[in-house]
Amino acid sequence: MDRNNIEKIAHNPEDRMLLAKLWDKINAGIRKNIPAHTTFLSPRELEMAKYLFGEPEGLYAFGGYSDAERKMLIYLPDYLEESALWDEDSPCVCLRATFYQGDSPNHRDFLGALMGAGIGRETVGDICVGKEHCDFFVIQEIAPYILQNFTSAGRTKLHMELLPLAQADIPEPEVKEIKDTMASLRLDSVISSGFRIGRSLASQYVTSGKAAIDGLPCEKPDKTVSEGSKISVRGLGKIKLVQVNGRTKKDRISVVIHRYV
Repeated sequence: MDRNNIEKIAHNPEDRMLLAKLWDKINAGIRKNIPAHTTFLSPRELEMAKYLFGEPEGLYAFGGYSDAERKMLIYLPDYLEESALWDEDSPCVCLRATFYQGDSPNHRDFLGALMGAGIGRETVGDICVGKEHCDFFVIQEIAPYILQNFTSAGRTKLHMELLPLAQADIPEPEVKEIKDTMASLRLDSVISSGFRIGRSLASQYVTSGKAAIDGLPCEKPDKTVSEGSKISVRGLGKIKLVQVNGRTKKDRISVVIHRYV
């Protein structure tokens, strides 16, 4: 861990400010051997934080469930076990908003209503919308305010309750499975296959700064993509390179890609 790395990692003043805040929060916990946590971070911000902190003992990226996209950095001192992340005193809290099934509010409705209520995006983690309820994750400090004041999302009336993290209902994402072969695992090739567009167009999306791998922007079309990586392309959506199966008889790489729908 080295604070001087902030200058090497940050791409702009906003990055520097964010990384400095993360450093102050987590380093204070480590020095004093007390619990410490940040607000929720995007995948890109998490990647920057990983480069800044490395993997010190007791530091976790936690978003309330195993596959969460937005996560907090939480430092647990040596007298606390990892299970403390899931306890009732966890800095990450799950709230359930129950609604009439016929209303069918979506992710955008809930996010817009939360932002409209003056709740900062950084205090809210993943929002998981089901058929009759929406489970979403927030930092513990704002949970009482939301429970009292978050009564509707658009025209949909909500009933709010606090839920143990282990009882959160996380719907399976809808995906389209694509099986294909490619000459190499270049970023533009994977995007071309996953979104069914030409490789030259895929390359244009990358060089124009619209693509990211696991949250980190990438403008290099020939960047090698690793198995398990998630790729988002602004204007197209998100895909995941789920499986790399080796080479075919024609010496092409067989892959399985999931496109989120």
